[in-house]
Amino acid sequence: MSDIVLEVKGLTKRFEGLLAVDNLSFQVTKGRLHALIGPNGAGKTTTVNMITGVYPQTEGAIEFFGEEISGKQPYQRAEMGIGRTFQNIKLFPTMTVLENLMLGAQSRTGQNILKWLLLPAQARNEEKKLREQAESVLNEIGLYPLKEEVVSNLPYGRQKMTELGRTLMGNPKLILLDEPAAGLNPSERKEFVGIIDKIAQSGVDMFLIEHNMDVVMSISKDITVLDFGKKIASGSPAEIQCNEEVITAYLGEGYRMQQEKKRTEGGIDNA
Repeated sequence: MSDIVLEVKGLTKRFEGLLAVDNLSFQVTKGRLHALIGPNGAGKTTTVNMITGVYPQTEGAIEFFGEEISGKQPYQRAEMGIGRTFQNIKLFPTMTVLENLMLGAQSRTGQNILKWLLLPAQARNEEKKLREQAESVLNEIGLYPLKEEVVSNLPYGRQKMTELGRTLMGNPKLILLDEPAAGLNPSERKEFVGIIDKIAQSGVDMFLIEHNMDVVMSISKDITVLDFGKKIASGSPAEIQCNEEVITAYLGEGYRMQQEKKRTEGGIDNA
């Protein structure tokens, strides 16, 4: 199997004359978390929506493990192993954490009202397996003690983690994370980074959109930078932090000064 998990070639999206993404190309390589960064309105979420099939691209191609997926529907891409979280949480607030996770794998069971009526024993067995899988995922991400809590009662950070858990229920090969650390406090961000590292070590690859540079620089191996829909830079965290065009368009002089201070006070590791 190729080491290239996802390849985007010349991806372009126009909305009634507005060029949202302009001839974007990049690769997500196995075992290397790839981040897409840039100012608000740069085209990051539009790119994720094209990869997942929410938007059709105007031009270009998208390949997943070498297979062209541009014509496939979102559910077909999910079945292939592409999962995602959302910038705005999309959970069922009146259901429990466990129930939300179980719904994340519902499509793979084939459960429906007719099956419950005609094959109740088989349906109960499938539900039992779903519950066991959900409990295993909750244990992995540290939410098992909250499994019976109603989602709307949870702090924002725990809701974010619940959404990640629901995505894991689909057994994804690649997860697209759309600003997962937004709204998290420093301790929650630290916990999130630890969970992402743990998931990555299990063999799941990840593609990250995130504004929090501490998170991006600590867990990314490769970074692509967008500005007004166009790629302006790509490289390692160390290369991106020193890129003058990226500093001017996005990071700013304040970020440069902050990094210089960190180096002076003890050094930072961006390998």
